[in-house]
Amino acid sequence: MKYTPTIGIECHVQLATKTKLFSAVDNDARDKAANSCVSPIDYALPGMLPVLNQEAVHLAIRAGLTMNCKINLTSRFDRKHYYYPDLPKGYQISQFYQPIIGPGKITLADNSTVRIEHAHLEEDAGKLTHFGDYSLVDLNRAGTPLLEIVSQPDIHSEQQARLYCEELWRLMTYTKVSHGDLYHGNMRFDVNISLSATDQLGTRAEIKNLNSFRSVQRAVEYEIKRQAELLEKGEKIKQETRGWSDAKGKTTAQRSKEQAQDYRYMPEPDIPPIVLDQDFVEKERTTLPLLPTDYRDKLKDIIPGTTLEILLNHQPLADKVIQLLSLSTPVITTKIVNLFTSVLLAEENHNLLEQPLPSTNNLLELAQMLENNELSSSAGKTIFLKLYNFEGDEKSPFALAKEMNLLQQNDSATLDNLIDQVLADPAAAKAAADVRAGEQKALGFLVGQVMKHSHGQANPAIVAKILNQKLK
Repeated sequence: MKYTPTIGIECHVQLATKTKLFSAVDNDARDKAANSCVSPIDYALPGMLPVLNQEAVHLAIRAGLTMNCKINLTSRFDRKHYYYPDLPKGYQISQFYQPIIGPGKITLADNSTVRIEHAHLEEDAGKLTHFGDYSLVDLNRAGTPLLEIVSQPDIHSEQQARLYCEELWRLMTYTKVSHGDLYHGNMRFDVNISLSATDQLGTRAEIKNLNSFRSVQRAVEYEIKRQAELLEKGEKIKQETRGWSDAKGKTTAQRSKEQAQDYRYMPEPDIPPIVLDQDFVEKERTTLPLLPTDYRDKLKDIIPGTTLEILLNHQPLADKVIQLLSLSTPVITTKIVNLFTSVLLAEENHNLLEQPLPSTNNLLELAQMLENNELSSSAGKTIFLKLYNFEGDEKSPFALAKEMNLLQQNDSATLDNLIDQVLADPAAAKAAADVRAGEQKALGFLVGQVMKHSHGQANPAIVAKILNQKLK
Protein backbone atom coordinates (compact mmCIF):
# COMPACT_ATOMS: atom_id res chain seq x y z
CA MET A 1 0.00 0.00 0.00
CA LYS A 2 1.35 3.44 -0.93
CA TYR A 3 0.12 5.04 2.31
CA THR A 4 0.82 3.74 5.82
CA PRO A 5 -2.20 3.85 8.16
CA THR A 6 -1.50 4.96 11.72
CA ILE A 7 -4.24 4.24 14.24
CA GLY A 8 -4.74 5.15 17.88
CA ILE A 9 -7.80 4.11 19.89
CA GLU A 10 -9.48 5.66 22.90
CA CYS A 11 -11.65 3.17 24.75
CA HIS A 12 -14.30 4.31 27.23
CA VAL A 13 -14.88 1.55 29.79
CA GLN A 14 -17.91 1.73 32.08
CA LEU A 15 -16.76 0.50 35.48
CA ALA A 16 -18.78 -2.21 37.21
CA THR A 17 -19.52 -0.25 40.37
CA LYS A 18 -22.89 -0.40 42.12
CA THR A 19 -23.22 3.38 42.17
CA LYS A 20 -22.09 6.30 40.03
CA LEU A 21 -18.75 8.06 40.18
CA PHE A 22 -19.84 11.02 42.30
CA SER A 23 -23.36 10.16 43.55
CA ALA A 24 -24.98 7.26 45.42
CA VAL A 25 -27.35 6.31 42.59
CA ASP A 26 -27.77 2.97 40.79
CA ASN A 27 -25.07 2.62 38.13
CA ASP A 28 -26.94 -0.02 36.11
CA ALA A 29 -29.78 1.67 34.21
CA ARG A 30 -30.06 -0.81 31.33
CA ASP A 31 -33.69 -1.72 31.99
CA LYS A 32 -34.73 1.36 33.93
CA ALA A 33 -37.12 4.12 32.86
CA ALA A 34 -35.52 7.28 31.46
CA ASN A 35 -34.28 9.73 34.11
CA SER A 36 -35.07 7.32 36.95
CA CYS A 37 -31.44 6.83 38.11
CA VAL A 38 -30.51 10.46 38.67
CA SER A 39 -29.60 12.42 41.80
CA PRO A 40 -29.39 16.17 42.51
CA ILE A 41 -25.64 15.85 41.89
CA ASP A 42 -26.27 14.44 38.40
CA TYR A 43 -28.79 17.21 37.71
CA ALA A 44 -26.14 19.73 38.89
CA LEU A 45 -28.52 21.48 41.25
CA PRO A 46 -26.93 24.43 43.11
CA GLY A 47 -24.91 23.52 46.17
CA MET A 48 -24.64 19.79 45.33
CA LEU A 49 -21.05 18.56 45.79
CA PRO A 50 -19.55 15.37 44.28
CA VAL A 51 -18.29 12.55 46.51
CA LEU A 52 -15.74 10.19 44.90
CA ASN A 53 -16.67 6.49 44.65
CA GLN A 54 -13.72 4.57 46.14
CA GLU A 55 -14.65 1.37 44.29
CA ALA A 56 -14.13 3.19 40.97
CA VAL A 57 -10.56 3.98 42.06
CA HIS A 58 -10.05 0.33 43.05
CA LEU A 59 -11.26 -0.90 39.63
CA ALA A 60 -9.14 1.66 37.80
CA ILE A 61 -6.04 0.33 39.57
CA ARG A 62 -6.94 -3.25 38.58
CA ALA A 63 -7.40 -2.17 34.98
CA GLY A 64 -4.02 -0.43 34.99
CA LEU A 65 -2.26 -3.47 36.40
CA THR A 66 -3.76 -5.77 33.75
CA MET A 67 -2.31 -3.48 31.07
CA ASN A 68 1.17 -3.46 32.67
CA CYS A 69 0.78 0.25 33.36
CA LYS A 70 2.40 2.48 35.90
CA ILE A 71 -0.04 3.36 38.68
CA ASN A 72 0.37 7.02 39.62
CA LEU A 73 0.30 7.30 43.39
CA THR A 74 -1.06 10.85 43.17
CA SER A 75 -3.75 11.87 40.68
CA ARG A 76 -6.22 14.73 40.41
CA PHE A 77 -9.51 15.61 38.74
CA ASP A 78 -10.09 18.48 36.31
CA ARG A 79 -13.05 20.19 34.69
CA LYS A 80 -13.48 19.79 30.94
CA HIS A 81 -15.85 22.49 29.73
CA TYR A 82 -18.34 22.06 26.95
CA TYR A 83 -22.03 22.80 26.70
CA TYR A 84 -24.41 20.08 25.58
CA PRO A 85 -27.97 19.18 26.63
CA ASP A 86 -26.89 15.86 28.20
CA LEU A 87 -24.27 17.52 30.44
CA PRO A 88 -26.19 19.61 33.00
CA LYS A 89 -23.13 21.12 34.74
CA GLY A 90 -21.71 22.52 31.50
CA TYR A 91 -18.46 20.69 32.30
CA GLN A 92 -17.33 17.10 32.70
CA ILE A 93 -15.23 16.00 35.67
CA SER A 94 -12.25 14.19 34.18
CA GLN A 95 -8.47 13.80 34.66
CA PHE A 96 -6.32 15.78 32.24
CA TYR A 97 -3.16 16.94 33.99
CA GLN A 98 -2.55 14.05 36.41
CA PRO A 99 -4.35 10.81 35.40
CA ILE A 100 -4.45 7.80 37.70
CA ILE A 101 -2.90 5.39 35.15
CA GLY A 102 0.42 6.04 33.40
CA PRO A 103 2.19 4.34 30.46
CA GLY A 104 1.93 0.60 29.83
CA LYS A 105 1.47 -1.96 27.08
CA ILE A 106 -0.62 -4.97 26.14
CA THR A 107 0.25 -7.97 23.97
CA LEU A 108 -2.30 -8.99 21.34
CA ALA A 109 -3.26 -12.43 20.07
CA ASP A 110 -0.85 -12.06 17.12
CA ASN A 111 2.02 -11.31 19.58
CA SER A 112 2.22 -7.66 18.51
CA THR A 113 2.39 -5.00 21.22
CA VAL A 114 0.34 -1.84 21.60
CA ARG A 115 1.57 0.78 24.05
CA ILE A 116 -0.86 2.49 26.41
CA GLU A 117 -0.25 6.23 26.76
CA HIS A 118 -2.39 6.62 29.89
CA ALA A 119 -5.85 5.93 31.31
CA HIS A 120 -7.95 8.37 33.31
CA LEU A 121 -11.14 8.38 35.36
CA GLU A 122 -14.07 10.54 34.30
CA GLU A 123 -17.85 10.73 34.46
CA ASP A 124 -20.05 9.89 31.48
CA ALA A 125 -22.58 12.28 29.99
CA GLY A 126 -26.26 11.49 29.46
CA LYS A 127 -27.89 10.25 26.27
CA LEU A 128 -29.77 12.17 23.58
CA THR A 129 -32.41 10.50 21.41
CA HIS A 130 -33.40 12.40 18.30
CA PHE A 131 -36.93 12.48 16.86
CA GLY A 132 -37.14 14.56 13.69
CA ASP A 133 -37.34 18.19 14.83
CA TYR A 134 -36.83 17.55 18.56
CA SER A 135 -34.63 15.53 20.92
CA LEU A 136 -35.13 13.94 24.34
CA VAL A 137 -32.46 13.67 27.01
CA ASP A 138 -32.01 10.76 29.42
CA LEU A 139 -29.62 11.46 32.30
CA ASN A 140 -29.51 7.89 33.65
CA ARG A 141 -26.02 7.52 32.21
CA ALA A 142 -24.82 10.93 33.48
CA GLY A 143 -22.20 10.37 36.17
CA THR A 144 -21.47 6.75 35.22
CA PRO A 145 -17.82 6.04 36.11
CA LEU A 146 -15.65 5.67 33.01
CA LEU A 147 -12.05 4.71 32.55
CA GLU A 148 -10.78 6.18 29.29
CA ILE A 149 -7.86 4.13 27.96
CA VAL A 150 -5.72 5.96 25.41
CA SER A 151 -3.38 3.94 23.20
CA GLN A 152 -0.29 5.10 21.42
CA PRO A 153 -0.60 5.17 17.59
CA ASP A 154 0.93 1.67 17.29
CA ILE A 155 -1.85 0.09 15.19
CA HIS A 156 -1.52 -0.10 11.41
CA SER A 157 -4.42 -2.16 10.03
CA GLU A 158 -8.11 -2.82 10.55
CA GLN A 159 -7.34 -6.39 11.69
CA GLN A 160 -4.93 -5.20 14.35
CA ALA A 161 -7.43 -2.55 15.50
CA ARG A 162 -9.98 -5.30 16.06
CA LEU A 163 -7.47 -7.52 17.90
CA TYR A 164 -6.60 -4.61 20.21
CA CYS A 165 -10.25 -3.92 21.06
CA GLU A 166 -10.93 -7.62 21.65
CA GLU A 167 -7.93 -7.91 23.97
CA LEU A 168 -9.00 -4.84 25.96
CA TRP A 169 -12.47 -6.36 26.32
CA ARG A 170 -11.00 -9.60 27.65
CA LEU A 171 -8.77 -7.77 30.13
CA MET A 172 -11.62 -5.64 31.47
CA THR A 173 -14.06 -8.57 31.80
CA TYR A 174 -11.61 -11.16 33.16
CA THR A 175 -10.76 -8.79 36.02
CA LYS A 176 -14.41 -7.79 36.58
CA VAL A 177 -13.49 -4.15 35.93
CA SER A 178 -16.45 -3.89 33.55
CA HIS A 179 -19.47 -6.01 32.65
CA GLY A 180 -18.28 -5.63 29.06
CA ASP A 181 -21.80 -5.53 27.59
CA LEU A 182 -21.04 -3.94 24.21
CA TYR A 183 -24.71 -3.81 23.22
CA HIS A 184 -25.46 -1.52 26.16
CA GLY A 185 -22.33 0.57 25.65
CA ASN A 186 -20.22 -0.74 28.55
CA MET A 187 -17.23 -0.28 26.25
CA ARG A 188 -17.12 2.25 23.40
CA PHE A 189 -14.27 2.91 21.00
CA ASP A 190 -13.12 6.19 19.42
CA VAL A 191 -10.70 5.46 16.60
CA ASN A 192 -8.17 8.01 15.27
CA ILE A 193 -6.84 7.27 11.77
CA SER A 194 -4.30 9.03 9.60
CA LEU A 195 -2.49 8.07 6.39
CA SER A 196 0.96 9.13 5.25
CA ALA A 197 3.43 8.25 2.51
CA THR A 198 6.36 9.57 4.60
CA ASP A 199 7.70 9.21 8.14
CA GLN A 200 5.57 12.17 9.22
CA LEU A 201 2.09 11.40 10.58
CA GLY A 202 -0.81 12.54 8.43
CA THR A 203 -3.89 14.53 9.43
CA ARG A 204 -6.18 12.38 11.53
CA ALA A 205 -9.90 11.85 11.52
CA GLU A 206 -11.67 10.46 14.60
CA ILE A 207 -14.54 7.99 14.35
CA LYS A 208 -16.66 8.22 17.50
CA ASN A 209 -18.67 5.75 19.58
CA LEU A 210 -18.06 2.40 17.90
CA ASN A 211 -19.61 -0.31 20.06
CA SER A 212 -18.63 -3.61 18.42
CA PHE A 213 -15.43 -5.24 17.22
CA ARG A 214 -16.93 -5.71 13.76
CA SER A 215 -17.81 -2.02 13.56
CA VAL A 216 -14.24 -1.08 14.52
CA GLN A 217 -12.80 -3.28 11.79
CA ARG A 218 -15.24 -2.14 9.10
CA ALA A 219 -14.98 1.56 10.00
CA VAL A 220 -11.18 1.51 9.93
CA GLU A 221 -11.17 -0.35 6.61
CA TYR A 222 -13.55 2.21 5.09
CA GLU A 223 -11.71 5.22 6.49
CA ILE A 224 -8.33 3.99 5.18
CA LYS A 225 -9.85 3.62 1.72
CA ARG A 226 -11.58 7.04 1.91
CA GLN A 227 -8.45 8.90 2.96
CA ALA A 228 -6.28 7.11 0.39
CA GLU A 229 -8.66 8.12 -2.41
CA LEU A 230 -8.59 11.76 -1.29
CA LEU A 231 -4.80 11.80 -1.12
CA GLU A 232 -4.57 10.25 -4.59
CA LYS A 233 -6.65 13.15 -5.91
CA GLY A 234 -4.28 15.64 -4.28
CA GLU A 235 -6.88 16.72 -1.69
CA LYS A 236 -6.17 17.37 1.98
CA ILE A 237 -7.60 15.36 4.88
CA LYS A 238 -9.68 17.44 7.27
CA GLN A 239 -9.09 17.05 10.99
CA GLU A 240 -12.62 16.22 12.07
CA THR A 241 -14.89 13.95 14.03
CA ARG A 242 -16.81 11.43 11.93
CA GLY A 243 -19.69 9.08 12.67
CA TRP A 244 -20.07 5.50 11.50
CA SER A 245 -23.22 3.97 9.98
CA ASP A 246 -23.33 0.18 10.18
CA ALA A 247 -26.25 0.05 7.77
CA LYS A 248 -24.54 2.19 5.11
CA GLY A 249 -21.04 0.90 5.82
CA LYS A 250 -19.49 4.38 5.69
CA THR A 251 -18.29 7.27 7.85
CA THR A 252 -19.73 10.78 7.63
CA ALA A 253 -18.41 14.13 8.85
CA GLN A 254 -19.91 15.46 12.10
CA ARG A 255 -17.81 18.40 13.32
CA SER A 256 -14.29 19.80 13.23
CA LYS A 257 -12.03 18.23 15.84
CA GLU A 258 -11.50 20.27 18.99
CA GLN A 259 -8.09 20.87 20.54
CA ALA A 260 -7.41 20.50 24.26
CA GLN A 261 -7.42 24.26 24.77
CA ASP A 262 -10.97 24.45 23.39
CA TYR A 263 -12.19 22.65 26.51
CA ARG A 264 -10.66 25.19 28.92
CA TYR A 265 -9.40 22.54 31.37
CA MET A 266 -9.04 23.69 34.98
CA PRO A 267 -8.40 21.84 38.26
CA GLU A 268 -11.54 20.49 39.95
CA PRO A 269 -11.83 22.38 43.28
CA ASP A 270 -14.47 20.15 44.91
CA ILE A 271 -12.56 16.84 44.89
CA PRO A 272 -9.26 16.37 46.75
CA PRO A 273 -6.32 14.53 45.12
CA ILE A 274 -6.28 10.71 45.08
CA VAL A 275 -3.24 9.61 47.09
CA LEU A 276 -2.34 5.91 46.95
CA ASP A 277 0.13 3.77 48.84
CA GLN A 278 2.53 1.52 46.88
CA ASP A 279 1.86 -1.39 49.24
CA PHE A 280 -1.85 -1.08 48.45
CA VAL A 281 -1.10 -1.24 44.72
CA GLU A 282 1.15 -4.28 45.10
CA LYS A 283 -1.44 -6.07 47.24
CA GLU A 284 -3.98 -5.47 44.49
CA ARG A 285 -1.57 -6.99 41.97
CA THR A 286 -1.56 -10.27 43.92
CA THR A 287 -5.36 -10.60 43.54
CA LEU A 288 -5.40 -10.49 39.74
CA PRO A 289 -6.85 -13.60 38.06
CA LEU A 290 -5.35 -15.45 35.09
CA LEU A 291 -5.20 -13.10 32.12
CA PRO A 292 -5.46 -13.96 28.40
CA THR A 293 -1.67 -14.21 28.01
CA ASP A 294 -1.58 -16.70 30.91
CA TYR A 295 -4.20 -18.90 29.22
CA ARG A 296 -2.29 -18.73 25.94
CA ASP A 297 0.93 -19.82 27.64
CA LYS A 298 -0.81 -22.80 29.27
CA LEU A 299 -2.90 -23.92 26.27
CA LYS A 300 -1.03 -22.89 23.12
CA ASP A 301 0.62 -26.31 22.72
CA ILE A 302 -2.61 -28.30 22.78
CA ILE A 303 -5.23 -25.98 21.21
CA PRO A 304 -4.91 -24.38 17.75
CA GLY A 305 -4.61 -20.59 17.80
CA THR A 306 -7.98 -19.79 16.20
CA THR A 307 -9.82 -22.21 18.48
CA LEU A 308 -8.00 -20.84 21.52
CA GLU A 309 -8.98 -17.25 20.72
CA ILE A 310 -12.64 -18.29 20.41
CA LEU A 311 -12.37 -20.04 23.76
CA LEU A 312 -10.82 -16.96 25.40
CA ASN A 313 -13.96 -14.97 24.60
CA HIS A 314 -15.68 -17.11 27.28
CA GLN A 315 -13.61 -17.06 30.44
CA PRO A 316 -15.60 -19.77 32.34
CA LEU A 317 -14.89 -22.20 29.49
CA ALA A 318 -11.19 -21.32 29.51
CA ASP A 319 -11.12 -21.86 33.29
CA LYS A 320 -12.76 -25.26 32.92
CA VAL A 321 -10.23 -26.28 30.26
CA ILE A 322 -7.36 -25.33 32.59
CA GLN A 323 -8.95 -27.45 35.33
CA LEU A 324 -9.47 -30.43 33.00
CA LEU A 325 -5.89 -30.23 31.81
CA SER A 326 -4.64 -30.39 35.40
CA LEU A 327 -6.63 -33.61 35.97
CA SER A 328 -6.14 -35.41 32.66
CA THR A 329 -4.10 -35.56 29.46
CA PRO A 330 -4.00 -33.05 26.58
CA VAL A 331 -5.78 -35.61 24.34
CA ILE A 332 -8.70 -35.94 26.76
CA THR A 333 -8.85 -32.17 27.31
CA THR A 334 -9.04 -31.41 23.59
CA LYS A 335 -12.07 -33.71 23.30
CA ILE A 336 -13.97 -31.34 25.61
CA VAL A 337 -12.54 -28.25 23.90
CA ASN A 338 -13.99 -29.55 20.63
CA LEU A 339 -17.39 -29.98 22.28
CA PHE A 340 -17.23 -26.46 23.71
CA THR A 341 -16.43 -24.86 20.36
CA SER A 342 -18.54 -27.03 18.04
CA VAL A 343 -21.62 -27.54 20.23
CA LEU A 344 -21.80 -25.10 23.12
CA LEU A 345 -20.75 -22.06 21.07
CA ALA A 346 -23.06 -22.91 18.18
CA GLU A 347 -25.62 -20.13 17.74
CA GLU A 348 -28.58 -22.34 18.60
CA ASN A 349 -27.01 -23.30 21.96
CA HIS A 350 -25.84 -19.86 23.14
CA ASN A 351 -28.52 -19.87 25.84
CA LEU A 352 -26.59 -22.68 27.55
CA LEU A 353 -23.69 -20.30 28.21
CA GLU A 354 -25.79 -18.75 30.97
CA GLN A 355 -26.13 -22.13 32.72
CA PRO A 356 -23.58 -23.80 35.01
CA LEU A 357 -21.16 -26.08 33.21
CA PRO A 358 -21.51 -29.87 33.67
CA SER A 359 -19.41 -31.30 36.47
CA THR A 360 -15.72 -31.90 35.85
CA ASN A 361 -16.14 -35.65 36.50
CA ASN A 362 -18.88 -35.95 33.90
CA LEU A 363 -16.88 -34.03 31.32
CA LEU A 364 -13.84 -36.25 31.92
CA GLU A 365 -15.96 -39.41 31.67
CA LEU A 366 -17.53 -38.21 28.42
CA ALA A 367 -14.13 -37.37 26.95
CA GLN A 368 -12.74 -40.77 27.93
CA MET A 369 -15.71 -42.53 26.30
CA LEU A 370 -15.05 -40.62 23.08
CA GLU A 371 -11.36 -41.49 23.24
CA ASN A 372 -12.21 -45.19 23.80
CA ASN A 373 -14.63 -45.14 20.84
CA GLU A 374 -17.51 -46.03 23.12
CA LEU A 375 -19.43 -43.13 21.55
CA SER A 376 -19.51 -41.76 18.05
CA SER A 377 -18.81 -38.04 17.67
CA SER A 378 -22.51 -37.32 17.03
CA ALA A 379 -23.53 -39.40 20.06
CA GLY A 380 -20.94 -37.52 22.12
CA LYS A 381 -22.56 -34.23 21.15
CA THR A 382 -25.98 -35.60 22.08
CA ILE A 383 -24.77 -36.71 25.51
CA PHE A 384 -22.97 -33.40 26.05
CA LEU A 385 -26.19 -31.45 25.45
CA LYS A 386 -28.12 -33.90 27.62
CA LEU A 387 -25.79 -33.09 30.54
CA TYR A 388 -27.28 -29.58 30.41
CA ASN A 389 -30.88 -30.76 30.19
CA PHE A 390 -31.10 -33.50 32.77
CA GLU A 391 -34.20 -33.87 34.90
CA GLY A 392 -33.95 -34.82 38.55
CA ASP A 393 -30.62 -36.36 39.62
CA GLU A 394 -27.75 -35.70 37.25
CA LYS A 395 -26.80 -38.89 35.40
CA SER A 396 -23.37 -39.90 34.22
CA PRO A 397 -22.53 -39.90 30.49
CA PHE A 398 -22.31 -43.71 30.52
CA ALA A 399 -25.75 -44.02 32.13
CA LEU A 400 -27.23 -41.58 29.62
CA ALA A 401 -25.60 -43.35 26.68
CA LYS A 402 -26.91 -46.73 27.85
CA GLU A 403 -30.38 -45.32 28.48
CA MET A 404 -30.47 -43.68 25.03
CA ASN A 405 -28.98 -46.75 23.30
CA LEU A 406 -26.01 -44.71 22.04
CA LEU A 407 -23.11 -46.93 23.15
CA GLN A 408 -20.95 -47.74 20.14
CA GLN A 409 -20.38 -51.39 19.16
CA ASN A 410 -16.65 -52.14 18.98
CA ASP A 411 -16.69 -55.95 19.32
CA SER A 412 -15.06 -57.35 16.17
CA ALA A 413 -16.95 -60.66 16.28
CA THR A 414 -20.33 -58.94 16.49
CA LEU A 415 -19.42 -56.49 13.73
CA ASP A 416 -18.05 -59.32 11.58
CA ASN A 417 -21.42 -61.04 11.79
CA LEU A 418 -23.28 -57.82 10.81
CA ILE A 419 -20.96 -57.30 7.86
CA ASP A 420 -21.55 -60.83 6.61
CA GLN A 421 -25.31 -60.18 6.69
CA VAL A 422 -24.86 -56.99 4.63
CA LEU A 423 -22.55 -58.65 2.09
CA ALA A 424 -24.99 -61.55 1.69
CA ASP A 425 -27.65 -59.10 0.50
CA PRO A 426 -27.77 -59.00 -3.35
CA ALA A 427 -28.17 -55.21 -3.14
CA ALA A 428 -24.59 -55.00 -1.84
CA ALA A 429 -23.03 -57.14 -4.58
CA LYS A 430 -22.20 -54.28 -6.97
CA ALA A 431 -20.70 -52.11 -4.20
CA ALA A 432 -18.59 -55.07 -3.03
CA ALA A 433 -17.35 -55.66 -6.58
CA ASP A 434 -16.51 -51.96 -6.95
CA VAL A 435 -14.44 -52.06 -3.73
CA ARG A 436 -12.57 -55.11 -5.02
CA ALA A 437 -11.90 -53.15 -8.22
CA GLY A 438 -10.33 -50.34 -6.22
CA GLU A 439 -13.33 -47.98 -5.98
CA GLN A 440 -13.04 -46.86 -2.37
CA LYS A 441 -16.10 -44.61 -2.65
CA ALA A 442 -18.25 -47.72 -2.73
CA LEU A 443 -16.89 -48.64 0.70
CA GLY A 444 -18.89 -45.78 2.18
CA PHE A 445 -22.13 -47.32 0.92
CA LEU A 446 -21.33 -50.64 2.58
CA VAL A 447 -20.31 -48.94 5.84
CA GLY A 448 -23.63 -47.08 5.75
CA GLN A 449 -25.55 -50.36 5.33
CA VAL A 450 -23.79 -51.86 8.34
CA MET A 451 -24.55 -48.75 10.37
CA LYS A 452 -28.19 -49.08 9.36
CA HIS A 453 -28.32 -52.72 10.44
CA SER A 454 -26.72 -51.80 13.78
CA HIS A 455 -29.11 -48.89 14.36
CA GLY A 456 -26.15 -46.52 14.29
CA GLN A 457 -24.20 -48.28 17.04
CA ALA A 458 -21.41 -49.88 15.00
CA ASN A 459 -18.01 -48.21 15.06
CA PRO A 460 -17.61 -47.06 11.45
CA ALA A 461 -13.80 -47.10 11.58
CA ILE A 462 -13.71 -50.75 12.66
CA VAL A 463 -16.44 -51.64 10.12
CA ALA A 464 -14.42 -50.08 7.28
CA LYS A 465 -11.30 -51.98 8.39
CA ILE A 466 -13.09 -55.37 8.47
CA LEU A 467 -14.78 -54.69 5.12
CA ASN A 468 -11.45 -53.92 3.48
CA GLN A 469 -9.97 -57.13 4.89
CA LYS A 470 -12.89 -59.25 3.70
CA LEU A 471 -13.13 -57.74 0.22
CA LYS A 472 -9.42 -57.92 -0.48
